[in-house]
Amino acid sequence: MRSTRRRFLASTAASAVGLAGLAGCSAPDGSTNGNGTSTADGSSDVTPVPDPNYDLSVTHDVESWDGYDPDWSPPTDPPTLDVEIETVIEGLEIPWDLAFAPDGDLFVTERVGRISRYDSSTLETVATADVIDHADSIAPGEEGGWWEAGSEGGLMGLAVHPNYPDVPLVYAIYTYEGEAATPGGDPYVNRLSYFDVSADDPGETETVVIDPIPGNEIIHNGSRIAFGPANHLWVTTGDAGSMTDVGTDDPLPQDPSSLAGKVLRLEPDGSAPDGNPDIGGDPRVYTYGHRNPQGIDFLPDGTPIVTEHGPANRDEVMVLRPGENHGWGSEDERARDGETYPGTDYARPVVNTGPDEGWAPPGCVFYTGDGVPSWSNRLLVGGLASQRVNIVTVYPADGEPASAATGGTRYDADWMNEDYDAVAHHTLADELGRIRHLEQGPNGDVYAITSNRDGRADDGFPKEGDDRLVRITPA
Repeated sequence: MRSTRRRFLASTAASAVGLAGLAGCSAPDGSTNGNGTSTADGSSDVTPVPDPNYDLSVTHDVESWDGYDPDWSPPTDPPTLDVEIETVIEGLEIPWDLAFAPDGDLFVTERVGRISRYDSSTLETVATADVIDHADSIAPGEEGGWWEAGSEGGLMGLAVHPNYPDVPLVYAIYTYEGEAATPGGDPYVNRLSYFDVSADDPGETETVVIDPIPGNEIIHNGSRIAFGPANHLWVTTGDAGSMTDVGTDDPLPQDPSSLAGKVLRLEPDGSAPDGNPDIGGDPRVYTYGHRNPQGIDFLPDGTPIVTEHGPANRDEVMVLRPGENHGWGSEDERARDGETYPGTDYARPVVNTGPDEGWAPPGCVFYTGDGVPSWSNRLLVGGLASQRVNIVTVYPADGEPASAATGGTRYDADWMNEDYDAVAHHTLADELGRIRHLEQGPNGDVYAITSNRDGRADDGFPKEGDDRLVRITPA
């Protein structure tokens, strides 16, 4: 593991949190805390984390959010596409997520099973973890092996408790081989836990919040997590591969008692908050009918917005409303384009790339900083197969029309979202390779991480130094 000699965050030597031996592990006392259990009537018992060592409670006042701006307006000029890249850290092993803590600490996950915290330019490493038994990353020039076969699992999303460092907890979600979450389902499932990063050995402090979440050894695990404007913990879940064979008798994304193909809204202890929609199933479910959502962030008025991988391209950006069905399900209950959405009550996308173009959109950030001024008040979306940054200008229906933005691709078909239009531009095509996530730093800069060592990169990637964390600035 190496890092560049550029100053990144403040002062002291970096520290790292290694999560060794996560596969099949449980809470420190051997229990599986926070598990949701379906009952015969389709409802769900949700057990919050018992007797936590810290006060996990938070306030739910969106108006106290630093980014709250109910009167926000989208820019009408096109974004600059001429930008430069500065490598901050190199030699990462398939990074998946990054999150800044309230005090400026930066946490990064790598899919091979490591969470690291950086507070200077020095990168300290610990032993890799055995998240999935055969997890590994590839070096430049090597063949991909298991990762090349297409796995999307491992250590994925993370989020920092809003009251950090007083509550020094980092939440993470990862895939492991255990007991199938559904009868006859895949034995690879996902688990949401938190870790006390102030402890001498944070890996020994794991506390399970939800286990199991339906997962898959290869595809569609979702697993972006984030604390939102009102301090709820949001979790995206994939369909766990249950829809790869069209016509299945068990459309989990349409089942309100299943956690597959959903966006969840939680309290920090894993329980369902007041105000979640009642859709007749698991009370943690906020929206359902999702395929593989891997990005979530929030408009300045607090509205959640999600990115989702579509079938055969047809990638989407969706604005979420409580209780809405986003249309992915069985052969008779699925919609992902202009041929299948009309005539249904499904929630409509703000962006749908259609059958002829794909973004493969993972993480996203609604950017409000001034590091790249013309990108402010736009949704920045990573691109995996597209290997680029997608810049999405979202327009409320009662604001400026999408045609006010010159260039780019317009998304305003009459079958799409009636409240929003969008225009998308893109930049950095094939310059960084597979862009897994973008994030806004505490100083307003734009950061991105790559995923070139997972066996799927094209056009000469991975390159020497991959994978990397970079800062994006105007040229």
